Amino acid sequence: MSSGKTILVVFAHPQSNSLAAALKDAVTEGLTGAGHGADIIDLYADDFEARLSTDERTRFVQPGYEPPADAADYCDRLKAADGVVFVFPQWWFGMPAILKGFVDRVFVPGVAFDPDPAGGRLIPRLDDIRTFDVVTTTGSPRWITELYMRNPVRRQIRNGIMKVCCRHARFRMLSMYDLDRADRADCEKFITRVREAFASI
Repeated sequence: MSSGKTILVVFAHPQSNSLAAALKDAVTEGLTGAGHGADIIDLYADDFEARLSTDERTRFVQPGYEPPADAADYCDRLKAADGVVFVFPQWWFGMPAILKGFVDRVFVPGVAFDPDPAGGRLIPRLDDIRTFDVVTTTGSPRWITELYMRNPVRRQIRNGIMKVCCRHARFRMLSMYDLDRADRADCEKFITRVREAFASI
């Protein structure tokens, strides 16, 4: 990616002193050090409303959908981005509920995709997004996440979100496994790995 791009960093963790927060900072440091702009959305700090309202769901399937006022700014920032990064811990082999709600309320018709009038595949709208990254941690060992669970988070984000909304983007997922048994040195090593990865984006 060339210099001067705007990368939307969507962070989902309730604690500002968490490893996830340190990883969000590492992403930001790497991006800004490489000359990119980091547009940070801290969902918990913003007190983001994750629930899709009855009215939103009713209008969601109707032509000319317009996001509600409290989601409109997030939609505009998504449309303006050249890349997206999700930073979050995996809980029960999934995204935190607040991040799933962000996808439900911001990756919407007219913003992230258009419905196919013929009822076929959705039509992507986020063609300016060229990179889609995930930085995540999980308490489970790699073999449980990859072999037993078949990495549901990767499949959901890459196949169910990215390929539907920004099909030309390059996908990358940086994961720290076995966090429940990790020590401080393990965490610092992963933080450094993340910072270096985004310094060369």
